[in-house]
Amino acid sequence: MILISYSFSSCEKDDICDANTPTTPRLIIEFYDNDNRENRKNVTNLSLLGDGLTTAIVFTTGTKIQVPLQLTTTSTTYTFTLNADNDNPALIFTDIIQFNYSTKTVYVSRACGYKILFDLNSDITLPNPFVLNDDPAVTNGNWIKDITVEKFNLETENETHIKIYF
Repeated sequence: MILISYSFSSCEKDDICDANTPTTPRLIIEFYDNDNRENRKNVTNLSLLGDGLTTAIVFTTGTKIQVPLQLTTTSTTYTFTLNADNDNPALIFTDIIQFNYSTKTVYVSRACGYKILFDLNSDITLPNPFVLNDDPAVTNGNWIKDITVEKFNLETENETHIKIYF
């Protein structure tokens, strides 16, 4: 009897984080037609290069993207290049966007550890939630016509946080 009770006492629940457990969310961006603001618009060969990085994230086509934000700072800057692989330089368009936010560390579970939640700056005394850089040195800039924040708190990836119109 002692042997049986000893074998059961050595069993314990596995510490495996379920794949369906929400973790640190990425920024969800949807693209829209600036002339007809209700219509989503496909981006083609969109390249996002993070500030200080050498490898870009490339999205071949689509109306929605998921973008990671830096965990250890309060801003993330990306260079958005539309038609990045086009042979004609006149058809490649580039804008630089900086996303400003605060972070909050939240305990998820023993198996999953912690996740970071983001709050895009909504207080007018803080830097804007985003800064669209209109640097004249950027070739073919200003393809992005407008940006709106749909959700300032990034807690899940189930909703659109930012809309970009072009």
